[in-house]
Amino acid sequence: MAVKRFPRLAVRALILHGDRLLLVNAYPGGTSDLWCAPGGGVEPGASLPENLAREVMEETGLTVEVGAPALVNEFHDPKTGFHQVDLFFRCKVTAGVIDPAWVDPEAVVTQRRFFSRAEMAGIRFKPDSLAEAAWGEGCHYDPLEVIVP
Repeated sequence: MAVKRFPRLAVRALILHGDRLLLVNAYPGGTSDLWCAPGGGVEPGASLPENLAREVMEETGLTVEVGAPALVNEFHDPKTGFHQVDLFFRCKVTAGVIDPAWVDPEAVVTQRRFFSRAEMAGIRFKPDSLAEAAWGEGCHYDPLEVIVP
């Protein structure tokens, strides 16, 4: 009998500061050059904003105020059946600064950095619509895309 897999739900923060977007490299040991918005999996019993504030603190050391939704993104791995839905929210930093000495307690995020929109043209990031959502208005939907190794 096949095991039914349900999509994993995650939350991510769009944090603009001085027209620069905060991104993290969430590959232990820097094994990939792929950047993404800070955030992670939702834990039951906590609201989406509570989950996001916790994840941002863990990955960056920043305290944020979670605002409006900005993007819904889906990705999957056809080989394993893994499917994740990311909900991106606009966030504002209320305390803290990016400290190079910060250590993610989960040991996943190895780098954190603010990028201008022009600088993003020279890096690999996901989802494809990240810049459009970060510097745009309203809430966007990014259709299902295949996971990047």
